[in-house]
Amino acid sequence: MRRPRAKPGLRARPAAGPCLYSGPEFPPRIPLAASAAAQPDHTQSLRRELYLFALYRLLESALLALIVFSPAGSLIGEMHLPQLAQTVSTTFVVLSLVLVAHARHLMQAGGRLRGGFFPHVVVGLGVDLAVVFLATHAMPGVGPGIALMFVFNLAAGSLFLSLPWSLAFAGGATAAIVAEHLWDRMEGLSERPLAEVLMFAVAYFAVAALMHHLGRQMRAAQRLADERGAEAANLAEINELVIRRMRTGVVLVDGGGRIRMANEAAQLLLRDDEVDHDHGMHGKPVAQVAPELAMRLAQWLQDGQQDDSPMACGPDQAEVLPRFARLLATSDATLVFLDDTSMLSRRAESLTLAAMGRFSASLAHEIRNPLAAISYATQLLEESHDLNASDRRLLQIVHQQCLRTNGIVESVLGLARRERAKPERIDLVTFSRHFIEDYRMIVPEDNAQLRQTGECVKLPVMFDPRHLQQIVTALVNNAVRYGHLPGETPRISLHLEDEDRVPRISVLDRGPGIPDAVAAQLFRPFFTTSENGTGLGLYIAHELARANEAELEYVAVPGGGACFRLTLPPQHALLQR
Repeated sequence: MRRPRAKPGLRARPAAGPCLYSGPEFPPRIPLAASAAAQPDHTQSLRRELYLFALYRLLESALLALIVFSPAGSLIGEMHLPQLAQTVSTTFVVLSLVLVAHARHLMQAGGRLRGGFFPHVVVGLGVDLAVVFLATHAMPGVGPGIALMFVFNLAAGSLFLSLPWSLAFAGGATAAIVAEHLWDRMEGLSERPLAEVLMFAVAYFAVAALMHHLGRQMRAAQRLADERGAEAANLAEINELVIRRMRTGVVLVDGGGRIRMANEAAQLLLRDDEVDHDHGMHGKPVAQVAPELAMRLAQWLQDGQQDDSPMACGPDQAEVLPRFARLLATSDATLVFLDDTSMLSRRAESLTLAAMGRFSASLAHEIRNPLAAISYATQLLEESHDLNASDRRLLQIVHQQCLRTNGIVESVLGLARRERAKPERIDLVTFSRHFIEDYRMIVPEDNAQLRQTGECVKLPVMFDPRHLQQIVTALVNNAVRYGHLPGETPRISLHLEDEDRVPRISVLDRGPGIPDAVAAQLFRPFFTTSENGTGLGLYIAHELARANEAELEYVAVPGGGACFRLTLPPQHALLQR
């Protein structure tokens, strides 16, 4: 049966292999090798906390300055050393601003700056200790409040420091409040009991040790979270790559019947000229992209039954078997898996062709023996003197057909062994004329009318003559069988043309033509609409044409009929001589 040549632009199957792919709108993925480098700096959260700590210190300095310079300061009692209090509060505000600027710089620099915590925290706590010592002595009335505020500063600083440094600042704070208490006692300014000072000292050491331990656990948890996040990102990329490159189409449809994600295979199977290629299928209703798929999905959502019959999808009418599954038990989204059954058919055809190749090779060897005997017998009969002219002509026909059959056997063997063609210089005009003469000896003109058309006087080409004979014979036999209307004699033309030094030979008939549904399957092995056909004639002709770097295609004829065109390799300048 006739088969058209595969159309140009026929979809190419995607290479086999996480997250779904939804066309051009899907963001590009980071290579796996660079994913670790692309992860955010795990110290970024600590930099933000350091910046917040600096802002809190600025708030403390502003409150201290408010107490010193505003009339509200009289509510806490008379200051012992007003000038010292003003100097300490002003200096504290200035240094707090500097520390805020430095902390902001560390946060903005991010991973480009390594470290930076230790000097900032040490300087900041040193400033806090000096303020605690001097401000408490200058303003005895707010001493307990200042000592209490330093508890938070020491706790926050211990999150960034090692245990020895945290205890060292706790000891420094204890020494500062004890020294200030003794200084006030010597000057007769303080009436606070020593137990209060000792309680503050115990609180400093306890907070320093506890917060250091908590900070170490927080940093360990942060590092673990970053590592797990990097692993999860890598796994997500692997999953996306697998689904994007897998041969099975995968489509995610939401409860409203719109496509949310689709991998490359699904886009190739369901692609439509009406789909916006800049945004792919994302957000498109399934009913718009694939109406039959939408109907099957609605039926499955209603009764939960899978339809195992394949359906035609896309402009190429590829046979696709859809399968449906819930994304989650409580979700209304549905995963649609699209299996291209034509790929399975091609695999089955490949296996069948391999078996047929082995079978045809063994069968050809078996045909050769009786064929050689027939050829030898005809040669002996030709030597007889008792034969008249007509009988001798019949023997010549038998002998020629034996040679031709032997050539076909050789071609089948060469196709099975994938042997290269052996091109020779052939004149298509002469070949066509001889072919018509030989064909009329086998098929009377009353059964089939075969003629040559075209204005070429001479058309030299390079082609394997045995292959060309077999290709044209297959096309003409195909036209004789199918290329005529009921009750009419087949009228077949061998049209020769030379367009821009590209020789073509076309086999045309006046039959009913080939339906589009059948034309889409031409040149595929084992496809035939005849009960007695094998579906290998056009396939072998197509393969022989490819072996000679030629192109065999089916061309629809608008006025009716069919045309199989064999486009041969372009003529070389030497062939024109």
